[in-house]
Order: sequence, then C-alpha cells, then structure tokens
Amino acid sequence: MNRLLLTAFALLLLTNISGQNSNKDDVLKALERQNEILRHRLDVTEKKIDDLLWFERVGDLAHIDKVYIYGPPLWKEKNETAQGAGNPVKFWTYIFIPKSADKNKKYPLMVLPHGGVHSNFGTYYTHIVRELVSQGYIVVSAEYRGSTGYGESHYKKIDYGGLEVQDVHASKEYMIENYSIVDKNRIGIMGWSHGGLITLMNIFDYPNDYKAAYAGVPVSDIIARMGYKTQEYRDLYSAEYHIGKTAYADVNEYRRRSPAWNTHKMQNTPLLIYTNTNDGDVNVFEVEHLIKSLKADKKKFEYKIFQNVPGGHSFDRLDTRKAKEIRMTIYKHMAKSLKPPYVFKNIDDLQRAGYRF
Repeated sequence: MNRLLLTAFALLLLTNISGQNSNKDDVLKALERQNEILRHRLDVTEKKIDDLLWFERVGDLAHIDKVYIYGPPLWKEKNETAQGAGNPVKFWTYIFIPKSADKNKKYPLMVLPHGGVHSNFGTYYTHIVRELVSQGYIVVSAEYRGSTGYGESHYKKIDYGGLEVQDVHASKEYMIENYSIVDKNRIGIMGWSHGGLITLMNIFDYPNDYKAAYAGVPVSDIIARMGYKTQEYRDLYSAEYHIGKTAYADVNEYRRRSPAWNTHKMQNTPLLIYTNTNDGDVNVFEVEHLIKSLKADKKKFEYKIFQNVPGGHSFDRLDTRKAKEIRMTIYKHMAKSLKPPYVFKNIDDLQRAGYRF
C-alpha cells in the first residue's frame, strides 16, 4: 500500500517538477514531504481502528469514553503574537470505569501514561487495563502532546519530559473534577519506558497528588541516551519542533527533562521501580543511575533489577505467565496504598481478568 502510493506520488512529482526545470533535491524534498503527510494520515486511520477495538476487547468489563480536554500552552511558539498563541493545548483522553462500579461509592483512580516517543495509548495495553478494571480501578490515559494518530499538528507539539507531564496530570485533575466516584485520596500512577519517565516526573512535580507509583524500565537519563543511541535517534530530539537543539548545545535542557537528575524533588510517594538487564531499549545503566540518584538523595523507594528475563524491554508487560507473576507484585505494591475493591489473591485471579468469554 505505502509503496504503491509513494510510487504514484513520485511519478506525479517527477513529471511536474521536471517540467519546471527543478533539480533532484527538490524532487527528494517533495517526496519526503508527501511521505510524511501519508504517514500521519495512516496513523489517524490506525487510531480510529484502535478506538473500535477498545470496545471489543474491554467493553465487557468497562464503560469506555474518550474525552477532549486541555493542558498548558505550547512550551515554545513560532509566533508569540499570532492569533491563538498562548492557548492551552487540547488533547484526547481515554477513560475506563468498571461496569461493576456503584455510582454512590468512591473508587481509586489509576493514571496510566502510555510510552514511546510519538506513540499512543493503543490496544497493546488491553490486558493491563482489563487487570486494573477487574480490581475496581478507574483508569485514565491521556493522549498527551506529541502522541500519534491525531495528525501532524498534535505530533509536532511534543515536549518530551516537559509539558506532556502536565498533560497527564491534567487528565488526573479532570477525573477528580468531573467524576464524583473518583476518590481523590486514592490516586496512583504507573507507566513503562517513556510512560515511566512521565510517572516519575509526575510524582516529583506533584508529590502530594499520588498515593502510589510504579515506573517500569523508565527512561531515566536523556543525556546518556544521546550517547548510546543512533544518530537518527539524536536527530529526532534535536529537530526544530522537538527540543530543537542537541545535548551538546544545551546539556541543561536535557538534564531538566531527565528523572535521574531530578530525584531531589521526590518526597513520600511509595515508589516501585523495575528494570531488566537485557532491555534493548532503555539500557539498564540508565535506571541504575536513577536508583543511585534516589539513594544519594536519601529517598525511600523499592526497586528490583531483573536478570535477563525473556521479553527484554517488555518483560513485565507480556501475556506470559512469568510477566503476569511479576505484575502481581506490582499490583500488590499499588494496592497497599490505593486499597482497590478487589485485590488479586493469586495468579489465577489475574489470569481470569484476561478472559473475554
């Protein structure tokens, strides 16, 4: 599909541009631009399919909604005096409420930020949501600035490790303000990878708002990532619409966005961190830096460095029994403070949460 469309675009562009005596660079730039436009359109289509799949995969357990809310304005404006400059950034947010919920009671809320640079809250998280809802948690997940599936404009609003953290916090605030069944004194947050970074920065920036947190294989030191990742990865962060400069050009900007360099802000939120030595995305030494920083700042937290558990970066998110056993320990950690209506007693309870028949 992609190749056919791109070939058609190429032929049209070559015909038109050749007639205008343009050079090869103009052709390549035009093709790259058309490819970018196509990619965003395909992402929008995929997201619409995902939205339908949520009802099919979780609809037996949860009332599902998707609301349009807002967070802070852009962190940098191309034209600060243009019409609309300084307006809040609008974004979509998923809500899952257990069908077993009693509207006259209050329930704990789990804030679940998705991971990935330019990713979204896709059905990859189906089993996680089912397991949380089965315990009686209300779940909220923001498609914060930079998420894919909402067009090029939202994609290029990204503020990695910056205001996306406030977007996720805004989704939590929305739930308190609009759903009387949410217990504002029982709010937790959990995320993996980039979602782990957002989890950590939320409890650092809003230490009184969360009663428990879990950060799985969290991106912890963006400065270090710039050193061990490829040039293509570094180029993504230094793009004009992104951070806009390299770590070499402004190391403090990258430091500001890295949990390992902000551990001094942590207070008393019960925090659990897991990582895996064979992680092919977030190298274990990033998380080790985070752990050492928390210890140096004399912070109280729990952690475990797993040794070569199959699955690498996704070791505790898979559908395997081993991953489920590990998630049992995560849920027990959260339940100590959040006290959901139902706590999984054993792995069989968790297994049943995944049944869709």
